[in-house]
Amino acid sequence: MGIKANVLDEQAIRRRALTRIAHEIIERNKGIQECVLVGIKTRGIYLANRLAERIEQIEGKPIPVGELDITLYRDDLSKATETNEPLVKGSDIPVEVSNKTVVVVDDVLYTGRTVRAAMDALVDIGRPSQIQLAVLADRGHRELPIRADYVGKNIPTSKSEKVTVKLKEVDELDEVTIMEK
Repeated sequence: MGIKANVLDEQAIRRRALTRIAHEIIERNKGIQECVLVGIKTRGIYLANRLAERIEQIEGKPIPVGELDITLYRDDLSKATETNEPLVKGSDIPVEVSNKTVVVVDDVLYTGRTVRAAMDALVDIGRPSQIQLAVLADRGHRELPIRADYVGKNIPTSKSEKVTVKLKEVDELDEVTIMEK
């Protein structure tokens, strides 16, 4: 599998995409009073934290950030342990989500199945007044009727390609690339 194209570099991710998404979240919700950012494990958490930093710089006050493990809600559940049980990392949302606007954050939107699982997991935790979706990259090819409210970059791809997001917190560099399968 080789790199076909570099789509976003560190500057494009940090300065342009995340800053724009932060401003759009604030504008659409008329502030952040009743908002919570919830990152989907793994890379969505780091993006949610970065968005929270940017929002705090803009608004002058913090926005709560949580993390969501959707392992048990996946329809393609993978067994990652010796006992063939799913590897569950747990969710941690520091505030009540009921009656709040929850902005789910993830790295790539593809089929929509991850987001469906995240919505199921959130509803088991509480009943948000609204669930919004922020993604760094939307590559199309939806299998479910799900769309992002906030998109860092739309990346048209074929099904034979893969969009790879690397973040410093996990991969030691920030970039989004299209890979040939």
